[in-house]
Order: sequence, then structure tokens, then C-alpha cells
Amino acid sequence: MLDEVQVRKEKLEKLRALGMDPYPRGIEKGDPVVDVIEPFTEGRSVTTAGRLMTIRVHGAMMFADLMDETGKVQIAFKEDEIDAESFIRFRDLVDPGDVVKVEGTLFLTKRGEKSVQVKQWHMLAKALLPLPEKWHGLKDVEARYRQRELDLISNPEVRQRFVVRSKLVSSLRHFLDERGFLEVETPILQAIPGGANARPFNTHHNTLGIDLYLRIAPELYLKRLIVGGFEKVYEIGRSFRNEGIDYAHNPEFTTIELYWAYVDKDKFVDFLEEVMVFIVQSATDTLTVPYEDGEISFTAPWPRRTFRESIIEACGIDIDTLETPAEVKKASQDKGLEISFDGCIGLGEHYDELFKKTARPALKQPTWIFDYPLELKPLANKSAVDPTKSASVQLVVQGAEIINAYYYELNDPMDQRERFAGQQALREKGSEEAQWMDEDFIRALEHGMPPTSGMAIGIDRLAAFITNSPNLKEIILFPTLRPTHQE
Repeated sequence: MLDEVQVRKEKLEKLRALGMDPYPRGIEKGDPVVDVIEPFTEGRSVTTAGRLMTIRVHGAMMFADLMDETGKVQIAFKEDEIDAESFIRFRDLVDPGDVVKVEGTLFLTKRGEKSVQVKQWHMLAKALLPLPEKWHGLKDVEARYRQRELDLISNPEVRQRFVVRSKLVSSLRHFLDERGFLEVETPILQAIPGGANARPFNTHHNTLGIDLYLRIAPELYLKRLIVGGFEKVYEIGRSFRNEGIDYAHNPEFTTIELYWAYVDKDKFVDFLEEVMVFIVQSATDTLTVPYEDGEISFTAPWPRRTFRESIIEACGIDIDTLETPAEVKKASQDKGLEISFDGCIGLGEHYDELFKKTARPALKQPTWIFDYPLELKPLANKSAVDPTKSASVQLVVQGAEIINAYYYELNDPMDQRERFAGQQALREKGSEEAQWMDEDFIRALEHGMPPTSGMAIGIDRLAAFITNSPNLKEIILFPTLRPTHQE
């Protein structure tokens, strides 16, 4: 590697000695590769630029593959059809990985390959490091995540995943903007991290002399905007949770949160289905996507069942007959379930662990799960049918939560204070994920928040499912990784 780097540096100096700037500025590209070769007309003059992936020298002929974000095209050099000095400079001073601009005419090779006969070329960026693994693609998973730029160069299918992700987000914005929702921004640095049950990252602001936290969710600020008179708001952005890292979790992640005043339960859930169908179709051109050894169908409508029903179906335990954590543990043992409830504090966390270990993994196709126990949703209103349940619903796909929604948000300030007090009690017992008392939010509710529905979608998880990426790191450009120790 060191020898090759040295050779490339020497070539760089030779280019400069010949009066060629290896890093020129203000150079226009010409046409994208896809427009160069489609439609194809022999003899047509073309200009394009991109990265050289391979170079093959055959005496008086040279061939190279040039790639940009739209595709790849073969370029050819014939010694008798290009300036001799230009031919020699390309042969002796250009390497795979270099970025060049070429001008020439289209022709078909004897094998019928669409190619560009180069008349002129220009160096745009001399690469001092070689492409990975002799241009056969970066395969080492850890290296791919740490050097995503090389992953994108070497593996076009990876680049396509992020194109799909981008289409997903842009179509989501389009759908909501067209229906009168207003995109807003709320603080990422917060004095009290609220809106979800999670452990936050903490930091310190030197000038103010105060501790702050990276937001775990934008929910409470968005609801304050509903109090302020907006009736349809949403935010797409990063949130941060100081939790474990695995195939399904990254400490920083992208979500959309949306709040809509004056909407009925059924209309709201139907709207959420409409959102999902639109954005999946827009991003992938289909509603049935491959995933691992099977496929996921996002064709609506999707099954609807309650939290309680899903657990009964999965293991035969009826949570409505269990009133204490000890009873949840005993019922699990009686059913022969090997579930560790270590770290669970309070009845709600025990219910949640039972659900996560039995019902949720069985839900492969999109399924709505309604009415989670009230203890699990301290920001949701009570169900009008059963006050021990929350007015909540989640969309579960392949055993993972994609949408978390409250079809009726809690807007009673006195009830909210009691819920926060219950969460604070759990914190005092050792729960690191229980929510804090937020007096600013309660004061906002005391001014009156109209009946409101709200939801959050995990963009990373949804993008992972529709691109057949079982590991979340495959759909986050630069996932959080343990630093390497460099001497």
C-alpha cells in the first residue's frame, strides 16, 4: 500500500511538472453517463465526467470504465486517434480511482458494447489512495460502515438504497404539504428530555452554565404548537437515545412526528395507512418488497388487533387478569416462557417485556396493535372503552415498531401531571427511561390543547424494511461505531 501511495504521489508531481492542475476548480461535468449512452447514436459527440474504476492497456489501445452516480460507461483511447502526448500521459499518470472528464464520440465495440472514443481528457481529482480490494468492491462489513464513501463507490446497490431512502423522505414531505400540514423545527438541545421513555445524552452549555440534553423526541414542543393555534404540524429530524447499539438500534436516528387537531380516531388511522401506502409506492414503485427470505406486502388495509389480543394469541396469557409484576412473572413461568424481567420496573414495563418476547416477534406483515396499557403511554389519552388502556396504536412490521401513534393525545393537564408524577416515581426507583416532570408542558396544556391525534414514524426502520436491509447500519450513511485505536 505504501509503495502504491508513493507511486501515485510521484505521478501527481509529474502532472504538475507538465503544467496540468490535478485539482482544477470550476469544471462543469457535461452530461450524466446515463444521458451519454441513452439514446445511443454512433458518432455523436459527448462530454461527461466521473471516477475511473478500471484501466486496461492493450498496446496502442486503452480501455477504462468511467462511473458517475447514474451509471457506468466504457471509454476507449486509440493511439492514432488522439494526441500522442495525451495518450502517453493517460497511460503513465492516470490510475483507477482518479476523477476525469472526457470528450469524444460514441461507437460500438466489436462485442457490441456502447463506448466513448476519447478525443480529449482532463484530470479533475488525482486519487492518492487506491480503490478497495483491487476494484472488486469493498466487502468487509466493518470497513464499509467506517468508510461509507468507498462503500458507495464500490457497491452501486448500496448507493441505490440511499436513493430509495431519499425518495421516501421527499415523498413524505410532498404528501403532508399537499394536505395542509406545516413543517416546523423544534429544539434539539432541551432542558428536560421529554416525549418518550428513553435514556438521554447529556451535555453542558458553558455560557449559560446549565446542563442540557439531546432530545429523545420532539413531541412536547410540537404539542405546544397545537396549543399555540397551529392545527397540522410535523417535523422530520434527528433524535438521540443513549441506548445499546445493535442491528435494530442506533443512538441517533431520524423520525417524523406529526400532530393533527380535530380528527376522529378511524379517520386518523385510515390517514396513516394512506401515508404509508403513498410513500412506499413512491420510493420503490411497488407495495410488495422482498425482505430476507420472504416479502412484505404494504397493500392496505392491514389487520387490527389490541395489545391484549395479540398476547393472548401468542402465548395464551390474558394481561387483564394480571395486576402486579409478580403475577406477570408467574403467568409467564406457568406457560413455560423463558423471559427475563430483570431491569423491569413497574407493571407497565413487565407488560411490555411480555409483549416484546411473545406477540411482537410473530407479527411479520404490517399489523396495527391498539390500546397499549396506560402505564406504557404516559402522554396518550385513556381509551374511551377501557380506562386502563391508552388511546394508542402502533404499526408493527417484522416484529418491529414502525409507527407509534396516539389517536387521542392526552390534553387534560391534571391527568398529565399525575402521569408525570407516576413516571417520576419510577425514576426514583431506578428506571433510567421513565419520563420527567415537565412544568412548561403542563402549563401549556393548562391553556387548553384541542382534541389532537399524533404519530411518529421511524424513518430508518421503514427504509431498512423496504430496501431489504436487516441491519439498520445498512440504511444509515454514517452509523455510530466504536472508534478504532490508531497509533
